[in-house]
Amino acid sequence: MDILVVNCGSSSIKMDVVDSETGERKLKLRASRIGTSGCQVSLRSTEFHFGDATYAEVLTESLKLVDVPFRAIGHRVVHGGEQFVQPVRISADVFEQLETLVDLAPLHLPHNLNGIRLCSELFSEMMQVAVFDTAFHATLPRRSKQYALPKSLTEKHGIRRFGFHGLSHRWATGLTAEFLNEDPRNLKIITCHLGNGASVCAVEFGRSIETSMGMTPLEGLMMGTRAGDVDAGALFFLMDKEGMTVDELNHLLNKSSGLEGLSNNGHDMRDISAAAMNGDDAARLAINVFVHRLKKYIGAYAAVLNGVDAIIFTGGIGENNHIVRSRVCQSLGYLGVRLDDDRNIQGLGEQKIVDVSMERARTRVIVLRTDEERMIAQDTAGLVNERDIVPESALNIPIAVSARHAHLTQEAVEILFGKGATLTKYKDISQPGQFACNETVDVVGPKRTIQGVRIIGPVRPKCQVEISRTDEFTLGVDAPIRNSGDVQNSPGIRLVGTKGEIVLEEGLICARRHIHMHTDDAVQFGVADRDVVDVSVTSNGRSLTFGDVLVRVSPKYVLEMHIDTDEANAAEITSTTQATLAGVNGSTGAVNRIHLR
Repeated sequence: MDILVVNCGSSSIKMDVVDSETGERKLKLRASRIGTSGCQVSLRSTEFHFGDATYAEVLTESLKLVDVPFRAIGHRVVHGGEQFVQPVRISADVFEQLETLVDLAPLHLPHNLNGIRLCSELFSEMMQVAVFDTAFHATLPRRSKQYALPKSLTEKHGIRRFGFHGLSHRWATGLTAEFLNEDPRNLKIITCHLGNGASVCAVEFGRSIETSMGMTPLEGLMMGTRAGDVDAGALFFLMDKEGMTVDELNHLLNKSSGLEGLSNNGHDMRDISAAAMNGDDAARLAINVFVHRLKKYIGAYAAVLNGVDAIIFTGGIGENNHIVRSRVCQSLGYLGVRLDDDRNIQGLGEQKIVDVSMERARTRVIVLRTDEERMIAQDTAGLVNERDIVPESALNIPIAVSARHAHLTQEAVEILFGKGATLTKYKDISQPGQFACNETVDVVGPKRTIQGVRIIGPVRPKCQVEISRTDEFTLGVDAPIRNSGDVQNSPGIRLVGTKGEIVLEEGLICARRHIHMHTDDAVQFGVADRDVVDVSVTSNGRSLTFGDVLVRVSPKYVLEMHIDTDEANAAEITSTTQATLAGVNGSTGAVNRIHLR
């Protein structure tokens, strides 16, 4: 499906007509230096000069130059706030909601909205889709997205870490997994998008769990003209000593700092690298700071991930500057990084992805071309297909609230309840062959003990204790969110039974929310095992969305959605609350939205 992808930046416009399946560009239009006398639009081999035309004038004329057919329009929208965590069809209501987010991205969102508005006027019958740069980071855990500011202020003003470059980080994650012939959910990846804007992302189970940019794109790495991380006290000092206004400080941090501020050679890494090779000390310092900060983030994210399988370089600098890649990787041997110098210098060439590691390196170093436009085209085509081929449906999914419980091996059962002991059935539970046991254990944490935790039978090959977030605070532990059964490198815990006790070296987790489906149900819903869906809850007049819900498919399962007690209480779910399928994403045939009513 051919999609017109519109990317309205602060002083530039990019338009591509992209085949959503192959990525082929049927048209490529670029408008640059908007608002200056040098403003021009290039299309194929022709350049159009616009002088001092306004942004709206340049955008209007650029849209009129699109001379190939397309099916729908996909817009890159830099900020989705709390509301938008997935691509959305643009309606009058959606547009009004986007207008309320302008304060979160005042340099970009007004231009994004202008693009949507003008496309609506020129292509009134055409479906438009907003694809959000922040959406990939919607999976950030609370500990990653929260600033250490008074909660009353952060909640009042919506202050939190959102993250950016999500389209690029998402593309890099998927392409790397495909290249390595692995499921992205089995990889621990650090993606480095390095361009005039730069950010790092830690990806676990295919999800963003940490990223360097925050509420705005100013936080994190040193960038082309952005300062990145700066002690806030230094900013107060500057304002006092220089008599700077808020607008002047904003301009300093966003437009006059970073590589440009340090190098005295502009903000293009190619120019700075050339100056450094000629002995320019300021240029050398700028490169050293850039590399040092990136290396620092990679080390931190390797700790967050508890290891790393691949480090990805993309974006203009990441793709093209082998010196930066080499210097960053030089001291990462402790992570299993071993760079092949010849491969690294050769780089991408005509390829879209290459591995520049030595053959036996434990951690792969990957260089790839980012393709945010193709991501937007795929997401847009998916919503077009959903509208075209999927009728409204009302397939109900029962909901089960999963209380804290334990799964034990036979060896653990005998340690806790005596030699030769077996689990005895208290009552059957919904999934065939599973039962709640008469036997319970006390779970002992560093702070407190939770007594009478029910064991679920039959015995398992590994011990596992599933608790809620509230239980974490009670016990004084930090349990990771994991798929049930994935206990490797998770914390341990002490269990006490009637005849003994055992200290598990690992096995304490918060179970990821999931849906059990029989294979027949999966066919009806159009999903496959390990797909991920979003769930919207409407209960007692309250609405919220559960994202990142794992689908587990087996002929042994009975259809049922499992959430823990904390989430059930927050959503005010009752015994009458039901889940219904709202639609299927046609681009993959797998990603669905499910609504609870």
